[in-house]
Amino acid sequence: MSAGERPLIIACGALVSELREVLNRNGLADAVEVRYLPANLHNRPEGIVPALREHLDARGNRSTFVGYADCGTGGQIDTMLLDYPGVERISGAHCYEFFAGSTLFNEVQDAEPGTFYLTDFLAKHFRALVWEGLGLDTHPQLRDAYFGNYTKVMYFSQVGDDSLIAIAKEAAEMLGLNFEHRHVGVQGLEASIPVVFQSAAKRNVSVN
Repeated sequence: MSAGERPLIIACGALVSELREVLNRNGLADAVEVRYLPANLHNRPEGIVPALREHLDARGNRSTFVGYADCGTGGQIDTMLLDYPGVERISGAHCYEFFAGSTLFNEVQDAEPGTFYLTDFLAKHFRALVWEGLGLDTHPQLRDAYFGNYTKVMYFSQVGDDSLIAIAKEAAEMLGLNFEHRHVGVQGLEASIPVVFQSAAKRNVSVN
């Protein structure tokens, strides 16, 4: 089965490790082609839809799944997908929600609306994406302007690595916020991939 015939996932580059784990444990690693868009689109959500459209227009007739939630696009991904019948995306507003599951995420958010969220990827790259990305390394006085209404950092971890917990805790200290950690794994991401898409991929494995 050539790459041009396999089902396609167009995914956020921040999901590389987690999506690989999900595909491997479902026997889909060789059955699906995955294209990762730059992870720094996390900070530039206006670039997500044009990047997705470029790949969707070139996909042919393959079964395709979009490895993004809404991710700060304000509904623009869903509007774009109206032009591509049958193509679905990860449900939810962002990676924090689909990793944790909507029930847990909404409980946390309702209990403390001023919560800043981290995943494994965002913890690893906190300094580059948040601290330096927002210019706090050179203008730390801007911290209150950005985070004055926040009260807590919630770290939803995928692998439960003690070193990442320490990094996430340090990030909370840098922001002057309380810290909480909950291990949620990758089950939420796994559940987001439609059964029909997984079935199509597995059929391709058997044909191959």
